[in-house]
Amino acid sequence: QVDLVESGGGLVQAGGSLRLSCAASGRTLSRYVMAWFRQAPGKEREFVAAAISGSGGSTYYADSVKGRFFISRDNAKNTANLQMNRLKPEDTAIYYCAAGAGLSSATQYDFWGQGTQVTVSS
Repeated sequence: QVDLVESGGGLVQAGGSLRLSCAASGRTLSRYVMAWFRQAPGKEREFVAAAISGSGGSTYYADSVKGRFFISRDNAKNTANLQMNRLKPEDTAIYYCAAGAGLSSATQYDFWGQGTQVTVSS
């Protein structure tokens, strides 16, 4: 079992930045792919970013956030982060961190945080 707790969400003006953090307890994160997903009202949950386990692991991003969002992880501290820059109103959603064995499909992840609201105003 892995418990994930997100923090860092809030209200920000378009063009601003937020840094989301995910703290894990239980098993160490090193054995899992870590990912961020988001879900806006009336829309399905969509992939945002993922980081493969291990030092120097590869990262992957949805086209909509590439170049603006950056995922990072610190396995020694059991934390994962999502740095979000140049935010747009379209980024408004509940953001979830996840751990599992998949990549871009939500069904491939076994553990989920409670979600944190990100609202970007125009």
